Amino acid sequence: MQLDSDQIARLLPHRYPFILVDRITDFQPGQWARGRKCVSMGEAVFQGHFPQKHVLPGVLILEAMAQVGAVALLSEPESRGKLALFGGVKEARFKKQVVPGDVLELECTLTRRRGPVGIGECRATVDGQVVCTAVLTFALTEQSLAPEGEI
Repeated sequence: MQLDSDQIARLLPHRYPFILVDRITDFQPGQWARGRKCVSMGEAVFQGHFPQKHVLPGVLILEAMAQVGAVALLSEPESRGKLALFGGVKEARFKKQVVPGDVLELECTLTRRRGPVGIGECRATVDGQVVCTAVLTFALTEQSLAPEGEI
């Protein structure tokens, strides 16, 4: 199953300039999701990070992985309309720089769930090479900012 940007916007509350996932390439609700972010020179972050050597900040790679994980969580019928918040980051490792022109392939597999809290093992690659790995914690809340509706 794939989701385009309109369908992603129905699940996630993020909007420009903070929506960091261009497409969900496949997912299994409540279990895992894979997505894509096309890194463009036109992104505002490159005006200041760094003007002489454009590098996508690691924190934005983590956020992009978290947004893919949030799709895995929020695509479950019982979680629709909820809000997935960052609960923590463990074991984050950055292996290579990500620069304009790169296509980040993002994946998050939910490995544990206990009530509203979930743990996801995440990975980002460019051209098949790992650029970042991390274990992310998500917390679902009843308070929603996302519009309700079908994907």
